[in-house]
Amino acid sequence: MTDLARFEALVPLDHGLSVVVTRRADHSPHTSVVNAGVLSHPVSGDRVVAFVAAGGTRKLAHLRADPTIAVVVRAGWQWTAVEGRAELIGPDEPRDFDDERLRLLLREIFSAAGGTHDDWDTYDRTMRDERRTAVIVAATRVYSNPG
Repeated sequence: MTDLARFEALVPLDHGLSVVVTRRADHSPHTSVVNAGVLSHPVSGDRVVAFVAAGGTRKLAHLRADPTIAVVVRAGWQWTAVEGRAELIGPDEPRDFDDERLRLLLREIFSAAGGTHDDWDTYDRTMRDERRTAVIVAATRVYSNPG
């Protein structure tokens, strides 16, 4: 089952605070905490989980080598996990995505994760300077506790 409704319902309860699990080359887990949200894929329109990662992070290196990923959002004792494959869209990725569309996509992901900003120009500049990358997760499995 890949319905993201339960994941999406938990996002506004704690700013989309999520644990991400990627795999190192030896297949051991690598974890990180991000703010994630649910939005429509920028090309296919399918509902996906997404977050923004700074360029040069270990999670991006792991995902380039192996796109296997799990993202768990939680609020209190409620949680939902999404397992799937990650697609990277950013300045260091091969892409058919222009800079303007990337700028808008990073804003969309930030907003989907519950973020707001008083100065979008500064936000855009920071994203560009930090070589931020959109991580788009196409769900292959979704599960959660009964809540």
